[in-house]
Amino acid sequence: MEKDKKGKVIDMTCLVCPIGCHLKVTVDESGKFVSVTGNGCPRGEAYAKEEITDPKRVLPTSVKIVDGEMPLVSVRTERAIPKRLIFDAIKIIKFTQVNAPVKRGQIIVENILDTGVNIIATRTVKRIKEASNG
Repeated sequence: MEKDKKGKVIDMTCLVCPIGCHLKVTVDESGKFVSVTGNGCPRGEAYAKEEITDPKRVLPTSVKIVDGEMPLVSVRTERAIPKRLIFDAIKIIKFTQVNAPVKRGQIIVENILDTGVNIIATRTVKRIKEASNG
């Protein structure tokens, strides 16, 4: 990690768009955002500031499904949640199960960890047809 007159410099790649600008983010001694260079647009500055102060991630995972044509349904957060909450969210999702059928976009867990973000199914899973007697 470099240092300049204003503080520490952190190298990162912007992930907002496919260009992937190489950012140099300066933080003060307490880790507070000071400035960014290398961004090709204002979104790069916003990304760098958020990544330093409160990074967020979309969480893709899966949930158990009862009576489904598959044992699991893929799910994800509707939007990014704070990175610091990822492991707590996984603990909740680990013990979640839903009954088939499940439709793509269906809310599986509402407002996970009071973030205002839902966990939604990313595919449709049909219910297993019961075997006929005979």
